[in-house]
Amino acid sequence: MAWYDEAVFYHIYPLGLTGAPKENHYEAPEHRLQTLIPWITHIKEIGCNAVYIGPLFESVGHGYETTDYKKLDSRLGTNDDLADFVAKCHEQGIRVILDGVFNHTGRDFFAFQDIKKNRENSPYKDWYCNVNFWGNNEYNDGFSYENWGGYNLLVKLNQHNPAVRDYICDVIRFWVSEFDIDGIRLDAADVLDFEYMKALRHVANEVKPDFWLMGEVIHGDYTRWVNEGTLHSVTNYNLHKALYSGHNDHNYFEIAHTVKRLYEMGGSRPDGLKLYNFVDNHDVERIYTKLNNKAHFTPVHILLYTLPGVPSVYYGSEFGIEGRKERFSDDSLRPALSLSDYADAVSANPCTKLIAALGNIRQNTPALSYGDYQELLLTNRQYAYSRNYNGQSVITTVNNDDSDFVMTLRAGNAAEYIGALSGQKVSVNGGNIVVNIKANSGDIWLPVTPDSGNTVMPDALKVQPGTQPVQTVVHTETPSSNAQTKQTADTHTAAEAAHTADTEQTADTGHTADNIADNANTSAQPVQNTAPVTPQHTEPAHSQDFENGKIAGLQEAILAIMEKNGNVTDQMRRDVEANVYHDSLIAWIKSFR
Repeated sequence: MAWYDEAVFYHIYPLGLTGAPKENHYEAPEHRLQTLIPWITHIKEIGCNAVYIGPLFESVGHGYETTDYKKLDSRLGTNDDLADFVAKCHEQGIRVILDGVFNHTGRDFFAFQDIKKNRENSPYKDWYCNVNFWGNNEYNDGFSYENWGGYNLLVKLNQHNPAVRDYICDVIRFWVSEFDIDGIRLDAADVLDFEYMKALRHVANEVKPDFWLMGEVIHGDYTRWVNEGTLHSVTNYNLHKALYSGHNDHNYFEIAHTVKRLYEMGGSRPDGLKLYNFVDNHDVERIYTKLNNKAHFTPVHILLYTLPGVPSVYYGSEFGIEGRKERFSDDSLRPALSLSDYADAVSANPCTKLIAALGNIRQNTPALSYGDYQELLLTNRQYAYSRNYNGQSVITTVNNDDSDFVMTLRAGNAAEYIGALSGQKVSVNGGNIVVNIKANSGDIWLPVTPDSGNTVMPDALKVQPGTQPVQTVVHTETPSSNAQTKQTADTHTAAEAAHTADTEQTADTGHTADNIADNANTSAQPVQNTAPVTPQHTEPAHSQDFENGKIAGLQEAILAIMEKNGNVTDQMRRDVEANVYHDSLIAWIKSFR
């Protein structure tokens, strides 16, 4: 067991939160990072015990075009400021991981500047990919090179060069010795060379016990990255997409299928792959903006905190703020906030109160960190599962319908359960509990035993099921800047948009996919909840042969569309064949563009 097995993360984009200028003129340091010291108490108060903060190091604009890996960005302060921030986090029991942008550098990085000056005679000419002294670019360098995302502002490092690997490994050692950090999030990990990542993992194992490496990965078989030789975890974009669309489409089948596939991907580990779970971050729209029904903020976050994985909250989302992705700017996703504006949020703001309660529950319920996962009930609009650890079974129930719903669920060995959010107690009869789940809400049911050690919410943190979150809108002002500054600041944003585009699909898709879905979809009637339901999938009133044939037809349609779009791998076929849920297959068909 390591610290990150029980982590609840708070994610900070520091240049945005502190209101730093969009362009770095490399002037005297401004100690903006010091303004984040009061946030540490807030982070602890809402039940987070780890911080992911970055990018932090000297750069031109948004932070991902690194100028100096060993110097805090001048707009944020000095290295002493960063060391002090980490130390104060540690004093309150909060671990700290930084953003490691090791795939590319900015053009002001010393190695690139030496190439510009000395060209073929530069000792760093092989530090970057495909440097061609017969070429040129829009900067009129008199040479060309490989970039990241199509932007020459981001110069791609040659990860096969031993000198580059040694330098980056030395950077990691420096960050640990200078700032005492606890891990690194690797930017653009899905394009990093695997041997390069193995070298980084070797250093991680060397510098500090339980030093954590987490990578930004969008799609693919996560076990390629998460294993004993490379990374400890990756960003769980698959679950991110399922969590918001599963609520917007009233389709818990999509969420359950995603969880099942990811859980099985973890093999024999009862707690799965320990993926980094999130509902929003600095690259995607705020969850409050994404949700068609704002009341779904509650069940979305109950799932985030109780499904297998490591939960993370993006700064400000605990207040229920809005943030819409714009075509050429992510400024609205990365606003400056003043903590004083939210001084009483934990007691007065339903969104913040919920997040604080969930953080408290998560940190005091080992089954949510280490337990296995077992699905108990699944319909379009209701979902229940258990996390089982050391003989105790913790049950999560959520309901995305506008009406209450009664569930009968298989329980553990305890004689009584208590709703950790509501405080409601229910008895176990015949091995089951019968619970009423409020509309657009949910609860976490903890076994009541003399030695359970479970912590029930203090009255100040109890969340009334079905409470409508309040909407908090953040108004941000965009500082005026010249065209060159905007191009500099927005380049990585545009590249990131291309990098994450597939995670933002909607049901407004191509005519062919719509026709297939419309012809196949016989809309299921809402489940009547006047009596308890049994803990199993609900089945339409058709013969099993008919149902099997309909599922097979939908699977064939999905494979046909995939084959039309490109090569279909064996893993893709297995994913389709493993999905035997009608509504999930319908949503899958509609997801094709």
